[in-house]
Amino acid sequence: MTAPETIINLVEKFQRNEYIYKDSTQYDEENTKIEFINPFFEALGWDVTNKKQKAPQYKDVEFENTLRGGGGNNCSRLCI
Repeated sequence: MTAPETIINLVEKFQRNEYIYKDSTQYDEENTKIEFINPFFEALGWDVTNKKQKAPQYKDVEFENTLRGGGGNNCSRLCI
């Protein structure tokens, strides 16, 4: 089974710039979610941004409030 083209493109994009994405001073979790995680799930058919306008209890994805990590870092949480 071949991965969808979108996922292949995401992997290639990550590989081209891996050194920046792994440097937490230049790239944070929210940007990771926007540029990689959301498009990944969308490529698999998930309605990440609730385009179908489902009621909250029926959404495919629910974003939780940003949490404060022990080291002072903000952490985004995603429920799928």
